[in-house]
Amino acid sequence: MIRKNSLITVWDPLIRVFHWLLVAVFLTGYLTQEQNYELHLQAGYLILALVIVRLLWGLVGSKYARFKTFIYSPSTISGYIKSLAKGQARRYIGHNPAGGAMVILLLTGLLTVTISGIALDGAENWSGPMAEMNLYHHTGLIQSIHVFSTNTLLLLITLHILGVTLSSFIHHENLVKAMLNGKKRNH
Repeated sequence: MIRKNSLITVWDPLIRVFHWLLVAVFLTGYLTQEQNYELHLQAGYLILALVIVRLLWGLVGSKYARFKTFIYSPSTISGYIKSLAKGQARRYIGHNPAGGAMVILLLTGLLTVTISGIALDGAENWSGPMAEMNLYHHTGLIQSIHVFSTNTLLLLITLHILGVTLSSFIHHENLVKAMLNGKKRNH
């Protein structure tokens, strides 16, 4: 028998370390873009490595880390968002449909930002793994993609924070604390 207020581990250590390390490294990369190019570049490579690890963990990781547990149809996502706006959203132990969609959008955005950043380094500085690809012909386009995807990612991060705040309020649980200790209520 499960006690009403029992806690279960939902977010494994890899997910929690990934999440908070990603927050720190993204902030570092974003804040150093003008002042310290080398640190900005290294942050980008570390973000790319983190995303690759997360993509792999989404295939073979713990139950709630796996993509198959939180990828929903567009109609399910839309229905969830409508119920959330009404304050009537069903609670999920792992990612809810909107949260699952946000994970995919954020990972896609991070891949776009990092890969375009590596391409931009190759185009502007003839440096990095894309240095020999003669990308200098496309510097303006690559820079536009990098800036646009970064700005889009900032919007997604804002929506993510708002969604976590709203969901925490509606379901009376601290999702930030859950991402720190890995535990959520089992009901």
